[in-house]
This record gives sequence, C-alpha cells and structure tokens, in this order.
Amino acid sequence: MQISVVVPLFNEEESLPELCEWIVKVMHQNNFSFEVILVDDGSRDGSWEVIKSICEKHTQVKGIQFMRNYGKSAALNEGFRHASGQVVITMDADLQDSPDEIPDLYKLIATDGYDLISGWKAKRYDPISKTIPTKLFNAVTRQMSGIQLHDFNCGLKAYKLKVVKNIEVYGEMHRYIPVIAKWSGFAKIGEKVVQHRARKYGTTKFGWDRFLNGFLDLLSISFVSRFRRKPMHFFGSLGLLSFLVGFVTTVWVIAEKQYNIFYGLKVRNVTEQPLFFLALIALVIGVQFFLAGYLGEIINVNSNRKGHEYLISEKVGLT
Repeated sequence: MQISVVVPLFNEEESLPELCEWIVKVMHQNNFSFEVILVDDGSRDGSWEVIKSICEKHTQVKGIQFMRNYGKSAALNEGFRHASGQVVITMDADLQDSPDEIPDLYKLIATDGYDLISGWKAKRYDPISKTIPTKLFNAVTRQMSGIQLHDFNCGLKAYKLKVVKNIEVYGEMHRYIPVIAKWSGFAKIGEKVVQHRARKYGTTKFGWDRFLNGFLDLLSISFVSRFRRKPMHFFGSLGLLSFLVGFVTTVWVIAEKQYNIFYGLKVRNVTEQPLFFLALIALVIGVQFFLAGYLGEIINVNSNRKGHEYLISEKVGLT
C-alpha cells in the first residue's frame, strides 16, 4: 500500500463526508493504493455514526472510536499504530487542510527521500489573536530544537512509515512531532507551503491554554530526549556541583575558625554561622541528586518500554 491517511477528529460530523469524498477522489485520480484511518477522539456529536456510514460506502476508509476524549496526540498515536502505507499523511478533519496536497507530499517522501515533511501555512485565515502567539511559539521551538520549520503545529504532514512506527506521541506532544523525529534519528526533515482554507463548519477546539501547555511540553520533551538514556549525566552533574559547593564552604568555615584560634581572634562556634547550614544543605542536596541519578539509571536499565494504551469503544475495518 502506498499511502495511509490518518485523520484525528473531535465533533466533526459536518465536515467528514465532504473530507472523505475529497480524499478518495484525489487518490483515484492519482491511482494510489490507500487507506484512510479516521480516529474519533471521543466525539459527543454524531461523528461516529457518520464514520460508520462512510466506511460502508468506501472500503478503504477505516474507523477507530475512543471511549472518551484523550486528545489529538493520542488519536494520532493510535492511527500511526494501525497505519500500513509506505507514506503516512496526517491532516485535520475540519477541511482547513486540502487533500489536493497529497500527491506532492507523497512524492517528497517516496521519491525525494525525506523522512518527514511538515506543511507550512504561509497564508493563514486565523484571527490575529491566534496568529501572533503561533509565530512566537514557532520561533521559540526553532531556537530550542534547531529545526528550521515555520509551522511546527500544522496538521498536514507526511512521514515515512518507519518514522511513525518508531516514535510515540502522547500528552500534547503532537506539536513537536518533528522534534521527536529528529531526536529519534530521523534527520531529513523538510517543509512544503500548503494551502490554508477558512473553517467551513464548527469552531476551533483549541484555546489560549495550548500555548502555555505547548511551552511546558517543549521543556519536557527537550529534557526527556536528551537525558532519558543517561539520567546520571544530568542529576550527577547537579549533584557534583552542589556537593562541591557544600564541601568547599564547609572547609572554609572550619579553616576560618582554626585561623582565628591560631591568631587569638574572636571565635564563633561553627554551628552558630549561617554559612555552615547553607553548606550542609548543599551537601545533602548533592547526595540527593546523586541518588536520583542512580535510581534513574536503575529504572532505565530494568524497565521495559510499554506504549500508552487507550480504551477503544469500537473499530471499523481494523482488527
């Protein structure tokens, strides 16, 4: 199979028929072998009934329904788990992404050899309250990740199959799939200018909180990606620094007392000096950081990685 299209959705019953007909038309026009995987993230409208009717009409369309709303990352991760196409393409279900982009995205992966292509909506139809924070978010992510993309959060992306089979997306990490892919060893990442269409049905599912959550997720993934396999490098370094500060300070306090005794100067008990207690705290913190590093190493060596499991209510066309 050439292409798997993964579409995460939440309360999109109005747009689904039009979107699926459009995708199927593009696939047939280009003679692609394909599948479309619709992942219903616990919708509370009639989305699942619409999906089942679409699956009856088009055998290439398959559906997954979550028991409750887990979020876009969970929906993408489950779609990736079931995808089998040589190239995997993701798009949003709100018709703001154009299926007409699929042939060019497929060519960039299958022919030009990219691991991942991220869409760039250079011309957007979003309000300024959304575009300005998005630009700031993308600028910070570029700086921290070193990946020169203009639009990290664009839902329209294309991947080699081995990319989606070797990354795990959870929490709110869907914004950082290019970062996760790069730090997993998939370095050939590019972007393509894609059309951004005005929303035709419904309203946006995202609020201002996603930008704060997005920044916190970036810090989290930066830390985990760099130190997951070597926690002692992080905690051990902090522990060594803290322990040395405490040790040197303790030596200084004791040496100062001995100096004052030798020259007959006024002497205070070591325990009466605030500096001694600061040194003691630094020593204790240093030991704790070392212990955290050792525990991290032990957990890392002995743990078996398990994927996130989501409660699925029903599937159509999938086992």
